[in-house]
Amino acid sequence: MDALWGAVLGLGLFMVWWSFWPPPQRRERTRDGWSARTQDHLVRAGAPSVTPAALVGVAAGLGIVTFIVVAGLSDAAPIAACFAVLAARAPFALVSARARARSQATRELWPEVVDSLASGIRAGLALPEAVAQIGDRGPVALREPFALFAEDYRASGRFHDCLDALKGRLADPVADRLVETLRITRDVGGTDVGRVLRTLAEFLRDDARTRGELEARQSWTVNAARLAVAAPWAVLAMLATQGSNAAAYNSPAGVVVLALGGASTVVAYRLMMRVGQLPEEARVLR
Repeated sequence: MDALWGAVLGLGLFMVWWSFWPPPQRRERTRDGWSARTQDHLVRAGAPSVTPAALVGVAAGLGIVTFIVVAGLSDAAPIAACFAVLAARAPFALVSARARARSQATRELWPEVVDSLASGIRAGLALPEAVAQIGDRGPVALREPFALFAEDYRASGRFHDCLDALKGRLADPVADRLVETLRITRDVGGTDVGRVLRTLAEFLRDDARTRGELEARQSWTVNAARLAVAAPWAVLAMLATQGSNAAAYNSPAGVVVLALGGASTVVAYRLMMRVGQLPEEARVLR
């Protein structure tokens, strides 16, 4: 009984001592984590309905199927594991490639969108009407998100909420800047919005021209990196069709060779891509 009362007294003293300290602040979840970046890539790739969890599930399923098939054909589990990892990486690479290609295609269209907005405002249209008319008269590749904005605004009349939905559908740093400019213009007004939009259009044209030239010169570096990565594994795939060669990788030494080869491939590819990578603008105005 004395031990119980002692424990209660100690617990009470600890709670009194703990009350003198402020409670720890709960950390907010970052809005620029892996899930948010992957969702942006999916939106830009033309698959907005796919979630990052679904993409991970597809990658895992593809990796498992590849492991079973390659293990059955080569009778070498280490080789099957290597190709399973490559296959699991394929959906992410496909999404990144499609998102990059669509971003490059739409980069040259944003100045036209900004010019259309400036023309609408100069013609006397209200700001929501100027944004909505891009769904009918803007570039074809960007009409759908703005047409959905027009439908949302007609249904709700909430300009700010519709702008947030538009940002989510576009998932583009340029769109974020444009939307926030329109939001500030709506809130505080101003007579210089036309000049601001024209300046933004000129900046976007210069940026697209410069980036296009750099990407054209950079393409040989990217192609060389991809060829250097694919060549050793293509040779391994051909060797794995012969039972004697595949059996050599079932030993501990063969596993070590595959592990070192995979690590070297990843490091070399990342290093070459880092050397030839152009800086990408992040979405800081989500």
